[in-house]
Amino acid sequence: MVSCEAKKARTSILLKNPRKTEESRSVPAAGAAFALNGHDILRSIHMVSRRGLLAACFAMPLPGKARMDVSRISAITDEIARSSQDAVSFAKQYGLQWLELRNVPGTRKEYAWLPEAELRSEAKLLDDSGLRVSFLNTSLMKCVLPGVEPVRWAKDPAEKKAQRMRPEIEKFERRLEDLGKAIRTARILGVDKVRVFTGWRGANPEALLPRVAGIINEMAPVAEKEKIHLLVENEGACNVATSAELAALMRLAPSKWVGINWDPLNVTAHKEVPYPDGYNLLPKKRIGNVQIKGRSVLDGPQKLDWRAIFDALLKDGYKGQVGLETHIFGDGQIQASHDSMKEILKLLA
Repeated sequence: MVSCEAKKARTSILLKNPRKTEESRSVPAAGAAFALNGHDILRSIHMVSRRGLLAACFAMPLPGKARMDVSRISAITDEIARSSQDAVSFAKQYGLQWLELRNVPGTRKEYAWLPEAELRSEAKLLDDSGLRVSFLNTSLMKCVLPGVEPVRWAKDPAEKKAQRMRPEIEKFERRLEDLGKAIRTARILGVDKVRVFTGWRGANPEALLPRVAGIINEMAPVAEKEKIHLLVENEGACNVATSAELAALMRLAPSKWVGINWDPLNVTAHKEVPYPDGYNLLPKKRIGNVQIKGRSVLDGPQKLDWRAIFDALLKDGYKGQVGLETHIFGDGQIQASHDSMKEILKLLA
């Protein structure tokens, strides 16, 4: 096969030496008065160039269908291991390049609020192991909205509600301070995506949505200044729990520094079909992270069609990672994490 460059070179020769054109066509010269005018030369060159280009293009192999691969897979460390070193070992076992962070494995300490010295020690372990952080899961705005009683407290006695309310209000009031701490943590860990929630779900979450958007919009300029993306998670116990609610919030919070952490299985708590129904409602360009619950890849009633979801994400230009959040608790959690990751990798094959 003659390359396109070779064709161009040949065309150049033909222009300089029309006689060469005659010889290459095996036209007899003896006793014959044969000459090409300018129009004939240009027409010949056009045909040669066009045929060469078409031949080269048809000879090129067609690209295969894009597929999700292991380089896009991550996992939340505190559900795959009981120590940071064991989480690294888990990642190495499955060829992962990324990990999501929430709590330090084996503890209830959130990475977002750790002292700087501890953070730098954790960051060094990951860096030395060749691993990067894909997403920082924080509990930002996983608290009450003042004046809104969470539906999850409905059956609690009044005294218990009162006891719980004060620390919840304090958490709400320090939201910007906590955002600053989360951004500091993200900087140290080398990640630019931070999770945020939307307050414990009230009895009428639709009516609360403008208020929630106002809180997110208050945070957005702080995040923008630091080049950090705030990704809102659809959490069943919070005011934004479904894909439809995520889409509605994104319309009210238009900053490009505010996006989505989509957890398909979470939407089922409110009777939404995750895929394709819920997915089709989402503004695709604002999806910044995706999480897989273990039960959504293991055999059982909550299993989802993740191969179809992967294909849809790629088709729609998704560039982020997909993180395993096992969410199967008890003594079998670590084994469930291994089982879940094996199933995810099968989907990539």
